[in-house]
Amino acid sequence: MAALTVFLSLLSCFLPELAFGVTRHYTFNIGYQNVTRLCHTVNLLTVNRQLPGPPVVAREGDRVLIKVINHVAENVTIHWHGVRQIRTGWADGPAYVTQCPIQTGQAYTYNFSLNGQRGTLLWHGHISWLRATVHGAIIILPRRNESYPFEKPHREVPIILGEWFNVRPESVIQQALQTGAAPNVSDAYTINGLPGPLYNCSSSNDTFKLKVKPGKTYLLRLINAALNDELFFTIANHSLTVVEADAVYVKPFQTDVILLTPGQTSNVLLKTNPNFTNGSFLMAARPYFTGQGTFDNSTTVGILQYGDPPTTQTPATQLPNLPAINDTNFVANFSRKFRSLANAKFPANVPQTVDRKFFFTVGLGTAPCPKNVTCQGPNGTKFAASVNNVSFALPKTAILQAYFSRRTNGVYRTNFPAKPVFPFNYTGVPLNNTFVSNSTSVVVLPFNASVEVVLQGTSILGAESHPLHLHGYNFFIVGEGFGNFDMNKDPANFNLVDPVERNTAGVPSGGWLAFRFFADNPGEGTTCLSPSKMFHF
Repeated sequence: MAALTVFLSLLSCFLPELAFGVTRHYTFNIGYQNVTRLCHTVNLLTVNRQLPGPPVVAREGDRVLIKVINHVAENVTIHWHGVRQIRTGWADGPAYVTQCPIQTGQAYTYNFSLNGQRGTLLWHGHISWLRATVHGAIIILPRRNESYPFEKPHREVPIILGEWFNVRPESVIQQALQTGAAPNVSDAYTINGLPGPLYNCSSSNDTFKLKVKPGKTYLLRLINAALNDELFFTIANHSLTVVEADAVYVKPFQTDVILLTPGQTSNVLLKTNPNFTNGSFLMAARPYFTGQGTFDNSTTVGILQYGDPPTTQTPATQLPNLPAINDTNFVANFSRKFRSLANAKFPANVPQTVDRKFFFTVGLGTAPCPKNVTCQGPNGTKFAASVNNVSFALPKTAILQAYFSRRTNGVYRTNFPAKPVFPFNYTGVPLNNTFVSNSTSVVVLPFNASVEVVLQGTSILGAESHPLHLHGYNFFIVGEGFGNFDMNKDPANFNLVDPVERNTAGVPSGGWLAFRFFADNPGEGTTCLSPSKMFHF
């Protein structure tokens, strides 16, 4: 028996993937590349000359080392959207918050492990609008010899929804920041970097095609890599079964339409029709929008292709049915279908009691126009997004660096308000005073504290859905609703049994969302909030 024990110990050392996972190595070269879509050639930032960028593929428990080499004039960082980053906060990517940017001609190796997660996530650039073209999939497979808690698919296919601009995306956001107006909208949406045939001057090669076999099950790894737009996705004459959200398995449910906020991911099963041997069907994506500003009101399509059709076959032309652009009821009903598995193997460890509670109003306001400058926001101001009327001011020193070096004075303050300083009717008649304050303020949490956050949408400059992403953490969505949150009544209806666990969620338009989590990741907790379809923070 002793000899057998020694043998098994030695075997685990020589077969690390079976025991502890392996180390995966990647190299990302950030460079300029001319890309042509819609008869426009644009010099874009890409990774390894790919658009979208290369996928990062690993198994749960693996360590990942990604060397990023910056060959361009802009500073660069990469955010591994949704990765827990336990004790590796400096590998998370937000410039001046968890790391210093990678400067021109420099390189940085991101080093982190993938623990307790399996499914699909997203990586993207995290300075300004670099993520418009600097993005790709993170595919986390189950540990070796472990299986999916659903039918094994015949094939797995990443589908990344994005945007195309006929100019460099960086010039769009730079113009908006200078003028204070809303950024110009994209010229097209894309599926895996291709806009599809519905746009003017889109070539036949600019359409994503997925070839399938009849009677098979395909796992589609859906990712919304659009800058700020929430997107519907569907496939004509086919239903989808949702099995995972943000790299966490969920109770499976069927739907004809998927909604993804920016940064959200979801694995869905597509069962092809066993009676279709030839034929094509359109897959389509278009925005969900409830605000008052302008947006890209267009549709991108790809083709689901059975077999090899003859060249004379008429291509698919019938668009699949999608909800109305502003269908808040569909969105609310869809989001409530998500439930954690909440079983022995995949428990839902939602906090049952709460140490710290926060009530954050989120929305769009204004900032004064600088002297001798003409601004194009409301009444000659600049648009500004805020939480509890505070708009984040980017520091010159990385916040995590300042904390660890104990030189926080002048870098950030710890006085971020836990609730609105001046309560008002958040979803009622808009306020006359729309100005926001500016500061680099943070909330400091004790290690392992249980936290509850209620995000309350506002109608100051119009009610909108507000996507939120919490860096380095998953959170449990315990409740959501329309109107103003009622702290005396709404908590009684919280789901503390099997709430969905996500890293990104949408605050309902003209409503609220409540989530809970444990503060168990020292150095992490950056919040990225898109309080409107115009800005991402």
